[in-house]
Amino acid sequence: MTTKPEMTAADIAKAVAGGKMSALDATEAALARIKQHDGVLNSFTDVTAERARAKARAVDADIAAGKEIGPLAGVPFAVKNLFDVAGLPTRAGSKINRDLAPAKRDATLIERMEAAGAVLVGALNMGEYAYDFTGENVHDGPSRNPHDTTRMTGGSSGGSGSAVGGALVPIALGSDTNGSIRVPSSFCGIFGLKPTYGRLSRARSFPFVASLDHLGPFARSATDLALAYDVMQGGDADDAACTTRGLEPTLPLLANPVSDLRIAIAGGHFQKNLFPEAVEAVSRVAKALGATKIVDVPEASRARAAAYVITTTEGASLHLDRLRKRPNDFDPAVRDRLIAGAMVPAPLVDRAQKFRRWYRVQLAEIFKSVDVLIAPATPCTAPKLGQVNFTLDGVELPVRANIGIHTQPISFIGLPVVAVPVPLEPLPIGVQIIAAPWREDIALRVAYALEKMGVVSAPSPRGL
Repeated sequence: MTTKPEMTAADIAKAVAGGKMSALDATEAALARIKQHDGVLNSFTDVTAERARAKARAVDADIAAGKEIGPLAGVPFAVKNLFDVAGLPTRAGSKINRDLAPAKRDATLIERMEAAGAVLVGALNMGEYAYDFTGENVHDGPSRNPHDTTRMTGGSSGGSGSAVGGALVPIALGSDTNGSIRVPSSFCGIFGLKPTYGRLSRARSFPFVASLDHLGPFARSATDLALAYDVMQGGDADDAACTTRGLEPTLPLLANPVSDLRIAIAGGHFQKNLFPEAVEAVSRVAKALGATKIVDVPEASRARAAAYVITTTEGASLHLDRLRKRPNDFDPAVRDRLIAGAMVPAPLVDRAQKFRRWYRVQLAEIFKSVDVLIAPATPCTAPKLGQVNFTLDGVELPVRANIGIHTQPISFIGLPVVAVPVPLEPLPIGVQIIAAPWREDIALRVAYALEKMGVVSAPSPRGL
């Protein structure tokens, strides 16, 4: 059996387990596709071909010996290059980190993926130190959108979005501080999960903003997203924020009906600053789910402002030594934002944190009467690479600062979100399916239902 470029992780795992395909064949097919297309997409910064082949052979040997194999046996995957990969320096999209010694151990989530039989094929391009919404890295070049290679992937997990959207791998891992999983999912037309803050371990990944950082998967189907998420769950003593809750499988729940769920449309802030394609995408999703109720999310614009304050100050604190010693080795745009963050007065940070606590209580009240909120993932489809501004409602706005306008108020308090791709023409765009804390299962159920209805899907790469 030969692999097709857009074969799902679930299909690959089933074929490998059933002896219709070897793990090595699945790995070689992914490596061949990377070699064929990554020169254009620029998704990868490192391809771990020999490691991948060794792992694939080990999976095949286990199958031949009749040993029990994991649910992702033989499935190729790749990770944003802020994950520690044994033998590679953890770049985090930067020039400075390339001088680090190679990591001695993989990140926890890589270990858990490989324990489930998945095969790591490489590390992926990203915005410098994850402080980016565009996917344009000044050191490694921009990752490119698989549906139009003149356009952005979104960031900072741009290589992850490009690799999955371009069908180079069926699953990739990324990080999301203010929207860095949901934005590339939207622009690249794929599914992405930003779990509840503390749900998945961040151990041995390079941080950005410790109180906002999340790690999570990208995939081309809701089923694949749940497969990856399930094998990565569980507490981890190496991440103080990671919950001690045990494994809570979501995959068996995907086919449960969603008709009994209370689904509403996020209003106020989330219905402003939108291009027509974002309005259309939310409308299609809401109509399919029978959602007509609009719920105003109080002070969401202020939440976004507070998220900016916390992001820039915590990020600056992390990088102060590098800013002092190697300022010219930063992307100037990243450097300047971090320097500005270092000068934010402490009372302003305190106000932002107090507001954060208040805002968390307000959203908790909303989720007493609503199970799911629907909101746009991005205000528009992918802008052109290098585009500085866009005009919205007659006002010219900076692209970089406004791509995450609808994602920041959600990650600010760590809510779980599945970004689902609406395959509009000529470019796809994402919608956020937002649930209460620890209810990833509900968000994934809704994503799966929408996929089965044909409302959302990951389109074939159009630019390759």
